[in-house]
Amino acid sequence: MDVDYYINSIEVKSGGPSRSLTGQISALLEKDINFKGQLNCFYIEDPIVNNFATSRFKINLVDFFALTKFLVFFRSLNKFKIVHLQGVWEWQFLIILMIGLFKDLNIVISPRGMLEPWALKEGRLKKKVFLLFFRLLLSKKCVFHCTAKSELRSIRSLGFENPISVISNGINLNLYSPASMQTKPKGEKTILFLSRIHKKKGLENLIKAWRNIESGFKRGWRLQIVGNGCPRYIADIRSFINEVGLENEVYLLPPLFGHDKQKKYHEADLFVLPTYSENFGIVVAEALACGVPVITTKGTPWEELSTRNAGWWIDIGVDPLVKALEQALQLPSSELREMGMRGRKLVEDHYSIEAVAEKMALLYEWILGKTEKPDFVYLD
Repeated sequence: MDVDYYINSIEVKSGGPSRSLTGQISALLEKDINFKGQLNCFYIEDPIVNNFATSRFKINLVDFFALTKFLVFFRSLNKFKIVHLQGVWEWQFLIILMIGLFKDLNIVISPRGMLEPWALKEGRLKKKVFLLFFRLLLSKKCVFHCTAKSELRSIRSLGFENPISVISNGINLNLYSPASMQTKPKGEKTILFLSRIHKKKGLENLIKAWRNIESGFKRGWRLQIVGNGCPRYIADIRSFINEVGLENEVYLLPPLFGHDKQKKYHEADLFVLPTYSENFGIVVAEALACGVPVITTKGTPWEELSTRNAGWWIDIGVDPLVKALEQALQLPSSELREMGMRGRKLVEDHYSIEAVAEKMALLYEWILGKTEKPDFVYLD
């Protein structure tokens, strides 16, 4: 099975798609000795991985502006059974879709949340023009890959009639182990937000909610906001924290990666992602894998937090966040840990990278006509 992946970047500072894709490729390489291909990036500076553990899969930098490299790219499209695009708003993808029409390529598109209503609001005019060309070049045989049924509904609402598969992101459980009691710091308890610092993430709602919680509930707790983003927006968030008088309760910290990030999860007693929109929310899975209960919104597909009693899945807004936080802050540490371990079990059962890779392999085999349609592929 030969697969040709395309993504904007897999640098350390990039978001969940880079981590989930590289993990998925590694799992597929372990699962299937016949799996091979390449991962093509349009930008590489500080990659998550420089290469995979086998020569069967290469990482390339693709420069569409260099004629010789473009010709190499053009010829290479004939070599692969499947071309898998990660994202939507890359102009290079339009070229690939156009070539795909002429060469009758098997193309899979993972929108990565870029066709969600919230994402379409930003740069609305440019995206409308882009989508016009995207629709014209999209073959009927192209298959979408979504990470949740909510994303499937968003794509269908835009009028796309292509087959859509629903396969969640996965994480490498070996990289995210539950914290031991010894790793928990003494003293204040910690509520952690760890993600990209962006308006979509609902940080203003989180800060307002923290301001509105009675001081008695907050005693002995601190709120940490960890991540990278636009420097101007980070400065706005810092100013807002100071403006509402929370500079001694809410701490804005730089991004963390690798072992340092896992250590931060281990130090947390509660994780919060008050986002307006996520097609998956890989940080939720990471926190749960580390045994940390989670509060997140119905802008994510994490209803299982409620059904598995591993956290809170709440409406978007300040008031629901206040209510959930107040409930969590009053729980004893032992109960929070029990919720976190139920979350760990949830991730083990459904979101391991091995389980996700197995479904992805099945999707590829169906596209190539080697198996019957899986039950996670929807034709209407």
